Amino acid sequence: MKRTHLPLNALRVFDAAARHLSFTRAADELAVTPAAVGQQIRALEDLLGVVLFRRTGKGLELTDEASAGLEALRTGFFHFEDAVQAMQAGQSSHVYTIAAPRDFFVAWLAQRLAAFRAANPQVRYVLVDGEATDFTEANLDLAVRWAEGPGDLEGVALGPGERVVVGEGEWIAWPGDLAHIEGQEQAPLIVGDAGQAIAAAAAGLGRARVPALLAQNWIDEGRVAAKGLPESSRHAYWLVAPLPQWRQKKVKALVAFLTGQ
Repeated sequence: MKRTHLPLNALRVFDAAARHLSFTRAADELAVTPAAVGQQIRALEDLLGVVLFRRTGKGLELTDEASAGLEALRTGFFHFEDAVQAMQAGQSSHVYTIAAPRDFFVAWLAQRLAAFRAANPQVRYVLVDGEATDFTEANLDLAVRWAEGPGDLEGVALGPGERVVVGEGEWIAWPGDLAHIEGQEQAPLIVGDAGQAIAAAAAGLGRARVPALLAQNWIDEGRVAAKGLPESSRHAYWLVAPLPQWRQKKVKALVAFLTGQ
């Protein structure tokens, strides 16, 4: 069934004027001029084909037609408020659904999420593996991606775009670092991600060129040695989300924590 177009702004003005029985006080509440209130009321009267107010020596009075619809109108506004609060409930929720590469979660993200939860004990997490997970299908709040930028999403880099070589010996191949390895399909060791490459290098299975952010804890703890200085990379780990999620209060709080803002 086709819904009747509702002049919501004019109805809101009518509700305010009916409560105050004054265009001036209604204008003060709505932060508009009394003339603007009068224009909205006249336009609503023209649309409905009824008179809503009459002027008397004591001021404004509601007509019978206006009184007949007022209670239902106010009930409708309460329903609108309930609907808006329901749609905003996700913003006040303390559950975060986050997609992140598994190796990044282990090496960098997990300890920071733990620290955030220590400061906010009500927080809960749902972690989804994978960089390319769809925001709508997975109902994500945030995602971490190894990329050249946020693309068509809002985002912030979680660290500089740098790579570092760790370990010694022949190259360890992994999907994010193959171009410079000749005969990569014949590499002595091929692993699935940068985290496995770092672990392999630490075990003495070769050397790997990996994201510096991912390797830093291993280097600091002396579990693997870095060879030379980090080199710049077009890629970095980006924390991303569509604009509506990015604007949510709970998302802003976590983004600020993770980026040290």
